[in-house]
Amino acid sequence: MPAFTDLPLAEPLQQALREVGYSGMTAVQAASLPAVLAGEDVIVQAQTGSGKTAVYALGLLSGLDVTTFAVQGVVLCPTRELADQISREIRRLGSAVPNVKVLTLCGGIPVRVHLASLAVAPHLIVGTPGRILDLMRRQALPFKDVVSLVLDEADRMLDMGFAADLEEIIAAMPVKRQTLLFSATIPPAIRTLSRQYQQSPQEITPEEARLRIEQIFFAVEPGRKLEGLVGLLAVHAPTSAVVFCNTRDAVRETTARLNSQGFSALALHGELEQRAREEMLVCFANHSTQVLVATDVAARGLDIAGLSMVVNFDLANDADTHLHRIGRTGRAGRPGLALSLCTPSEKLRSARMFDGMPSPPSWQPFPKLDRRVEPSLAPFATVIIDAGRQDKLRPGDVLGALTGDVGLPVDAVGKIDIFPTRTYVAIAFDWYARALQRLKTAKIKGRTFRVRTLNPPSAQ
Repeated sequence: MPAFTDLPLAEPLQQALREVGYSGMTAVQAASLPAVLAGEDVIVQAQTGSGKTAVYALGLLSGLDVTTFAVQGVVLCPTRELADQISREIRRLGSAVPNVKVLTLCGGIPVRVHLASLAVAPHLIVGTPGRILDLMRRQALPFKDVVSLVLDEADRMLDMGFAADLEEIIAAMPVKRQTLLFSATIPPAIRTLSRQYQQSPQEITPEEARLRIEQIFFAVEPGRKLEGLVGLLAVHAPTSAVVFCNTRDAVRETTARLNSQGFSALALHGELEQRAREEMLVCFANHSTQVLVATDVAARGLDIAGLSMVVNFDLANDADTHLHRIGRTGRAGRPGLALSLCTPSEKLRSARMFDGMPSPPSWQPFPKLDRRVEPSLAPFATVIIDAGRQDKLRPGDVLGALTGDVGLPVDAVGKIDIFPTRTYVAIAFDWYARALQRLKTAKIKGRTFRVRTLNPPSAQ
């Protein structure tokens, strides 16, 4: 196991590592720290618990000039809780470095408190995009001396609608800087972010983050496919699953059957209007519905973090399409599961698909159900706020209202999607009724907006 003592770290940092009990490096640390300490840009696929915070904390502290009181390093992250955690870790690892000032900037604290703290510039700041952008616009947070920028949980920040805020913040920083990007998944949106803001980044995906997909094929008669699908969903109980069909008619029929059995399912096909498609994808991505039944064309570009299962209700027409389907699960080091229903007429085609699969498939009989199917409810419900980017609404404004006036704990608020004229917010099922009632009278940015539900829990 590689050790921190093998790295070119100053003695104060080595001392802090010893004091906090760090010795051997995690896979993410061993793979990325040499490049980070060498001043390179990196894009790292890493999730909570991987040791990623120590990577950029050591990078920031190594390049710090403590004799210069100016903001030299910035860490942007999606939530106040994560920002507090990051700041604590930076302070721990910088405990032996004299006179390091680290400031946490997030909503929930009066702006005047932050303005007072900024009277003497900190060396490092950690915060959420909304509050940092607010302070930047007040001319209280100059970024002309920034040498390192960290985007942590970048996929989550994009999920919460912070893309525009990030763009404005980063535009105020020197072009010549180190940019470190950490994300649990690397979908196309993250690659676009990297191309915009990084210079020849080294991409690091430790083995623990690679695809791990278990494949199971089931032989089934055509007339028993729907029955088999219901059984598989009941037995595996996925938190979210995409079911692929080859035709629109099959999508409609399958969705109707699943809903009649008590599942929360939505149909995604090419005849849907753009707004209906957007709303279905929002509901599925924020876990307000459990099953998305789709054709290949309609699901093109679909990338859902944490997708636990893919089902091929109809076998794909070719191996490339099959691999593209199953590759939507098993992201960020999580195990994935891909189930394929195969009729006798599809047996030969299924044999051709074995080549190039991430893991060898197995064949199993359908599990026998000796009880009534009792699907669990989706964990979230979606609230629509009739205001969006055109109303200058930002994710931080919505999150602040929900955790402030409405009184929700932060973990009851899920994904926030802001469109030009509307905002979709996932609310934990147990808090949904309270949130919907209180949001109707609560103020967001000093205004009251129309609030309604996209998928009432009773409809599940």
